[in-house]
Amino acid sequence: MSDSGKSELDLPALLEALLFVSAEPVSAGQLASALEISVAAVEEGLQALEAELQSRGLRLQRHGGRVQLTTAPQAAERIERFLGLEATSRLSRAALETLAIIAYQQPVTRPYLESVRGVSSDAVMKSLLSKGLIQEVGRAEGPGRPILYGTTPDFLQHFGLTSLSELPPLDLSLPENDNGHDEALKG
Repeated sequence: MSDSGKSELDLPALLEALLFVSAEPVSAGQLASALEISVAAVEEGLQALEAELQSRGLRLQRHGGRVQLTTAPQAAERIERFLGLEATSRLSRAALETLAIIAYQQPVTRPYLESVRGVSSDAVMKSLLSKGLIQEVGRAEGPGRPILYGTTPDFLQHFGLTSLSELPPLDLSLPENDNGHDEALKG
C-alpha cells in the first residue's frame, strides 16, 4: 500500500494504462522513460500484458518498433455494428496482390511493384494510400530517388495481425496443373 492507501498496479497494468491513453503507437523506449524503468523491463511487461490480453477483447499490435492497443479481430463485426459503421470495404484482387507484394518485400518502390505485377499500379496505390493500408516510408537511393512504400498499423489491424511476423510463409512453388495432365509437363 502506498501512502495514499491505494495499492500499486503491476507493470503489465501500468503499460496497459499508458497504451490505452496513447493516441498513436509508442516505442518501448517511450514507455520505459515514462515509467522510469529499462527497455528490457518494458519488453518483459509487454509480453506479460500480451499473454493476459489473449482472453480479453484487446490485443497488442506491433509495427515498426512501436506498440499500441487494438481491439481483437474477432470483435470487429460487433464493434462495427455497435458504432454504426458500414462493413469493412472489400479490396479488389489487384489491391490484395499489391498489398501482398508490399507486405512481404517492404520497403518497395512503385517501379518495383509494377515490374512484379506487370501492369501500372497508380490507381491501386492511390486507393491503398487513401485507405491508410500503405504509407511512404522514405526514398530509395539511386536515380530519381523513388518513393519507398510499406504497410501501416492499419494494414495489420485490417487483417487481424499483431505484427508482420504473423504473415503466412511465402510459398513460391508453382501450382499443380488443375486438369490432371502434370505428366505432360515433366516429359
